[in-house]
Amino acid sequence: MPEAKTGIRAWLWLLFTVVATVAVDQWLKMLVTMHMELYQQIDLLPFFALYRTFNTGVAFSMLSFIDDRGLVLLSLVVIAFVLYLFYKSDPRQKIARLGFALVVGGAVGNVIDRALLGHVVDYFLFHTPGWSFAVFNLADAFISVGAALIVLDELLQLRRNKKADR
Repeated sequence: MPEAKTGIRAWLWLLFTVVATVAVDQWLKMLVTMHMELYQQIDLLPFFALYRTFNTGVAFSMLSFIDDRGLVLLSLVVIAFVLYLFYKSDPRQKIARLGFALVVGGAVGNVIDRALLGHVVDYFLFHTPGWSFAVFNLADAFISVGAALIVLDELLQLRRNKKADR
């Protein structure tokens, strides 16, 4: 595989995407914090509600036993690793590069919360009368969609490689 060439345009695009995702994430968190009481639920659909809560851990409250500084440090290490993957990726891997940008933007959004508040503001709740999914936020959604795009790009690359080998 040829050495990846990550030029200034790619980095500017990454920066723009990260700044945009962080801005939207922080704006929504601000609105939720200003206009909803803690543990307040606003049903929007029979299966979806806004529910203001907070998370002292990472996804699904994992690692909640680690203090804020430790989680911020862990998040910064993950962000640095994802930026390295972005740098090493082939410029033709546009789907993966979008995924890397979304993961970084979501992680930065949650790091800001953790550093300033000591927890992450969560507010999306999918539920039924007898079941509910973990409450999450837009940053978490960016991270999840970004990770899915990275996996999708890898699967598409495998498929392209198989066709090329024939």
